[in-house]
Amino acid sequence: MDMYQRPRRNRKSAAIRGMVEETNLSVSHLIYPLFVAENPDEKSEIASMPGIFRWGTEKVLSEIEECVELGIQNFVLFPVVPEKYKTKRGEYSADEKNFYLKVATEIKKRFPQISLMSDVALDPYSTDGHDGIVENGIILNDETLPVLANMSLAQAQAGFDIIGPSDMMDGRIAIIRETLDDNDYDQTSIMAYSAKYASAFYGPFRDALDSTPKSGDKKTYQMNPANKKEALLEAMLDIEEGADFLMVKPALAYLDVIHSLKENFVLPITAYNVSGEYAMVKAAANNGWLNYDATMQETLLSMRRAGANAILTYHAKDFAQLHKK
Repeated sequence: MDMYQRPRRNRKSAAIRGMVEETNLSVSHLIYPLFVAENPDEKSEIASMPGIFRWGTEKVLSEIEECVELGIQNFVLFPVVPEKYKTKRGEYSADEKNFYLKVATEIKKRFPQISLMSDVALDPYSTDGHDGIVENGIILNDETLPVLANMSLAQAQAGFDIIGPSDMMDGRIAIIRETLDDNDYDQTSIMAYSAKYASAFYGPFRDALDSTPKSGDKKTYQMNPANKKEALLEAMLDIEEGADFLMVKPALAYLDVIHSLKENFVLPITAYNVSGEYAMVKAAANNGWLNYDATMQETLLSMRRAGANAILTYHAKDFAQLHKK
């Protein structure tokens, strides 16, 4: 039998496989999420996310230093806000005494070379636990926008390089971009959570921040997991409003959405490998059901293959340690 095409010829050695490899994954593609707590010396492991901690405002500096030595250059901070600071409208989010803003300033002073990304949403600061202002059970879109804009400006003033609106309010990119530009922060980037789905994979993250909604759910503002084309609309609007990056969240169950955005838009695409995705791999590995290193790398590689330029992932430090030169 004549067989002119034998794809296995291009797999016959490591050298050849490397030469024809279509997708690469390195530490430079990863963004490491860190949870910051007010107590300077806190280091408490999150039970549903083995290996991930809430870091006090002093401890987080040491953690970042260790990560930088491993080659990680990109970080996103999430605030663990004590209940005493929470209000209906989240005023503490833009308060100059906010520990989250203070630690961002200190981080950038100590590590000016890294990129530092914020989180913009009301849920860490709200007594209702929602990403927007709640009145009579309704999440108010337009009334929330000025709060998000003020929060974003305070974060830019604190030294964040990238603002990360995760709230999914309509029109928030436009008001944030306008507010930043009007206050001479035109060089501060916006990473829009463009396709953020109402997912079941967020549970461990909400454990970490204690930010579960007090009533109802987030389905009136986060996207329906059944919808793919709607992500194109959200991304298009974010581009028109001034976004610099487009994000898909979660990542592993939405590889098709990542690919769709990559095929349709020229802006960099980021994928958020969320807490539940991380927890599944960790739990299976801890039970001896999966090889952690191999599964973790394959998972991240799939997101790159789908089209993600960058990946927010709790696996970042493990990956960096594995590939330390």
